[in-house]
Amino acid sequence: MRNHAVVFAALGICSLLLSCGDRTTVPPTTHPDSANWQPLFAADLSDAEYPAGIWSFGNGVLTATEDQCIWTNREYDDYILDLEFMTDAGTNSGVIVHCADTQQWIPNSVEIQIADDYAEQWANSPKTWQCGAFFGHKAPVKSAVKKAGEWNRMTVTSKGRMLYVLLNDEAVNEMNMDLWTSAETNPDGSKIPAWLNKPVAELADRGRIGFQGKHAGAPIYFR
Repeated sequence: MRNHAVVFAALGICSLLLSCGDRTTVPPTTHPDSANWQPLFAADLSDAEYPAGIWSFGNGVLTATEDQCIWTNREYDDYILDLEFMTDAGTNSGVIVHCADTQQWIPNSVEIQIADDYAEQWANSPKTWQCGAFFGHKAPVKSAVKKAGEWNRMTVTSKGRMLYVLLNDEAVNEMNMDLWTSAETNPDGSKIPAWLNKPVAELADRGRIGFQGKHAGAPIYFR
């Protein structure tokens, strides 16, 4: 049985909704009121899986010191995930969904990219590497991320084979997973990075949820 219209409230930061009886529109057209949603992680991270000494939660903020992911200890299918994040100069991170293998999450998941689009290295990268992209697969319709040091809000909706992304009240991306039948070429003809060598269409529409840590030498903060 599927969990319908799920939403998390991780650490008082991210929220997870799991009930179709909730009045939240699916997918939401604005960021929802997630104050009473289920936490994604407990404040002591006792229900998370992560390398010891890497991730910490304090003063309402979750962050990492290395490029290692933090994962839920269970799988989810249909849900709405509501969270806030803040980049530093040059941040490259992500929200990872539908992960079937946390040891080899690339290519066994879908990553919603978080990046400091104002940093030269990401501003000049392919659009599918910029904030709000389904990394390597589909660019956002616009860059809606704020400058480093400012808090952003992101709402990710998983409904069947569809994924939707709201960023700072802008609907920036959506994906029908079944359209990505190739591991080499996206439906629009653009090339997929070689390390994403499993077609998204072959991924299950359920799995672990995770956050990428301090990648590319710059930290990421969630709340």
